[in-house]
Amino acid sequence: MVCSIIFMMNKSYSLPSSTRQMQCKILFVQMPLFYQHTINDATKIGVWHIAEPENFFLNKVPLSNIITHWHKRLQHLAGRYLLQELFPDFPYHLIEIADTRKPFLPKEEYHFSISHCGDYAAVIVSKNNRVGIDIELVKSKIKRIKYKFLNHPELDLYPLADEKLLTLFWSAKEAVFKWYGNGEVDFKKHINIIQADITLDTGTIVCEFQKEAKISLNINYLFFGEMCLAVVI
Repeated sequence: MVCSIIFMMNKSYSLPSSTRQMQCKILFVQMPLFYQHTINDATKIGVWHIAEPENFFLNKVPLSNIITHWHKRLQHLAGRYLLQELFPDFPYHLIEIADTRKPFLPKEEYHFSISHCGDYAAVIVSKNNRVGIDIELVKSKIKRIKYKFLNHPELDLYPLADEKLLTLFWSAKEAVFKWYGNGEVDFKKHINIIQADITLDTGTIVCEFQKEAKISLNINYLFFGEMCLAVVI
């Protein structure tokens, strides 16, 4: 298995590769580019820590729709700004929004997915493959809603799941939902967690996505303290 090592704030994190061949690249990253992972020349992941005023982003990124809440507007701008940080020729001015609220490029020059959580924006961009990403903060309220997104076999498989593990499962299913992109997904019915490597802060979840056909997917995940990042490629 090939993996990439990213050094950030005097700590190192390792994100496992999927089953396809990946190249290893070492990056030294300072905030606000909190994390970057180059899977290969065609696919990159980035996490941006939002510490800038709105004008910083508006100097480069046009505000494509009306967003009244100042923080949601910052998240929106930071996500789009990060697209060109990863691929400088990314045509974010051509982004359209589907009926399912998924952003996309009409000619699919790039496949991409964006997620926001608190003061962080996460992005994955690929020239070749459909992708999905989600970023979440571990919070206690996840225990109260676990029955809304985990089915009985999953609950039986992990009966003692704590807040961290439940957040990981939610984030993994969100990443699959964004990877699919066509809406109308029942997290309990259509996304089934089959196996999860949960002993470390980085690993892989195997799930089955069942809509038109059954598809096996690997979701790579990584924890930064109390923050979870999940990715589907």
